[in-house]
Amino acid sequence: MPAASSSRPASTPERGPLAVDAKIRAVVFDVGRVLVEWDLRHLYAKLIHDEAALEAFLATVVTPEWHFQHDAGRPLDEMVPERIAAFPQHRALIEAYRTRFLETIPGPVAGMEALVERLAVGAIPLFAITNFGAEFWAQFRPTLPMLDRFADIVVSGVEKLAKPDPAIFALAARRFGFAPAEMLFIDDNAANIASAAREGWQTHLFVDAGALEAELVTRGLL
Repeated sequence: MPAASSSRPASTPERGPLAVDAKIRAVVFDVGRVLVEWDLRHLYAKLIHDEAALEAFLATVVTPEWHFQHDAGRPLDEMVPERIAAFPQHRALIEAYRTRFLETIPGPVAGMEALVERLAVGAIPLFAITNFGAEFWAQFRPTLPMLDRFADIVVSGVEKLAKPDPAIFALAARRFGFAPAEMLFIDDNAANIASAAREGWQTHLFVDAGALEAELVTRGLL
């Protein structure tokens, strides 16, 4: 991509190329840690009361990297027995990952339900791209009425493509029906933001609802 002219802001991973000048026609959200709180600790802190033991378990047994396999499309019926075989002393805790996963999601991120509602009332098309296991998504989706406002949601575990793979952004652009430069993609993960920006999307690195609201106001979306 050619460098921006001196009259326009340079491209940045957080804002995407020519962010201020681009006309945004749709807003695309991540789900975990943007629309809803998510952390494996929300479940496992209930089950492992010693802090050092909890951190060791999450660093070696039910790890983010292992969890990501389900996000990317691997079935739980493969993942869970394999992990139990590797760590038989933690059988019950590993089974809890499958049976109590929704307890890792305590509720919406503060302020986000109101922002989504304001965008929807303003007739801004809303979409999402989420790294989420297909089996867990089927359990979770009915619990969040906020998502009824969304026209389409690309789920990594269903598509067997996960962020930051650029292929998932290409798939989303085809599904959503807008050019990447016409969409504002919001995610808390810098690698995902950088990948989307390289594919031509406008981007916002999510920190909290207040900073996002300011961005949306600046862009004339609120």
